[in-house]
Amino acid sequence: MAELVWFRNDLRIADNAALTAACKSGGSVQACFVVTPEQWHQHDWSAARVQFVLEHANALSKQLAKLGIALNFLHADTFDECADLLEEHCRQHNISRLHFNEEYGFNERKRDKQVRDRLSELDITVKKYRDQTVAPVGQILTQKDEPYSVFTPFSRRWRVWIEETRPTLYPVPSAVGSEIKPEQTDTLPAPFENAPEPLVETGEDAAHDALEEFLTERAANYKDTRDFPALDGTSLLSPYLANGVLSGRQCLIAAQQTGNTGEGIETWINEIAWRDFYINILYHYPRLSMHRAFKPETEALKWNDPGEHFEAWKEGRTGIPIVDAAMRQLKTTGWMHNRLRMITAMFLSKNLFIDWRLGEAWFMQNLVDGFLASNNGGWQWSASTGTDSVPYFRVFNPVTQSERFDPKGEFIRNWVPELAKLDNKRIHDPSKGGVIPKGYPRPIVDLKESRKEAIARFQALKD
Repeated sequence: MAELVWFRNDLRIADNAALTAACKSGGSVQACFVVTPEQWHQHDWSAARVQFVLEHANALSKQLAKLGIALNFLHADTFDECADLLEEHCRQHNISRLHFNEEYGFNERKRDKQVRDRLSELDITVKKYRDQTVAPVGQILTQKDEPYSVFTPFSRRWRVWIEETRPTLYPVPSAVGSEIKPEQTDTLPAPFENAPEPLVETGEDAAHDALEEFLTERAANYKDTRDFPALDGTSLLSPYLANGVLSGRQCLIAAQQTGNTGEGIETWINEIAWRDFYINILYHYPRLSMHRAFKPETEALKWNDPGEHFEAWKEGRTGIPIVDAAMRQLKTTGWMHNRLRMITAMFLSKNLFIDWRLGEAWFMQNLVDGFLASNNGGWQWSASTGTDSVPYFRVFNPVTQSERFDPKGEFIRNWVPELAKLDNKRIHDPSKGGVIPKGYPRPIVDLKESRKEAIARFQALKD
């Protein structure tokens, strides 16, 4: 009889609860990864993310092979096929126990229940672990044992839990057998062939190197530099975190071990708390996985037809330079700076008053770090439909944001070369004063008037 580890959103051997538990059994250990291209398509996965996941699954296979663990690549179109697939696999390989780390989207939870119920009929034990967050999902609750719906009190309780619990890392398991030849999966399945150049290096070692480099070189200044897209001020660890090559626990403990308690490190740790918060919200409120607003009353908002304005936003030709630069960065690299995610999301949902769900899906269809909990949380924050969201009467002015966070227009010049020759003032709003450079559009919307209209629509809903 053998133990089977089902890898999903946890493509690592270090600090992996399911893998550690399986290897402690003392028996033989096997592993599997299920390729589900149609499900990924339905979940709006980008080609960049699929490429990232498959490359890291191959890298994981090599690491596991050194430990004597075979990673088998199984193939199904959708999650609904996983129960049949895993039943057959367990029968063929004489599996006695299945181990996996939980995921919290509605379809993922439905899939896992189907698998558990099916294997239980075969007397195969199913062991699941809450390993996607620093504090196990559902652990951080109010005094009334209810989930937090506002970040600040959640983060306070989260930090108290960390101080009291002092979480530790699961060690890299020892070899359970002789080194074997690793299995490798093939090229990108349709429709994921046209992925951009990889944003970060492949492999768990590369992820740890990137974490160490950030903490050593840039974390101390993180609070001061993180909002400036022309600077190398962020960690760029989000692809690793979104796909489980790094855990939030590893990031937190590495940050604590620097001994640096300055504002830079503390601000970055707060981002880890935000990630845990959004995952908990997704767990406690399954409707967020079903294209529903956290605030049910905002479902009554009448959004504009997307039409040409939505196409202009997607292609980076809105006539608002910082928005266009950000959208072009996204389409070219599969990544967007976090400050720009807020600016572009609020421009779509407030100035263009286009349904946030369309923007949420577009981001997922392009981001290498597209992660449902964080992406949904960020979009609903910007659109004022979600938990802890920005008040509806607060609407970013993208020109003001541009002047503040790209003061010399360096980021804009890099991504909108049509404007490269404009001075540092005009580059933020070329429509004011002088001739707009050839090939660049006029603004597709009046920022002041559209802001007033958005506030009026929300106010009418409130009234």
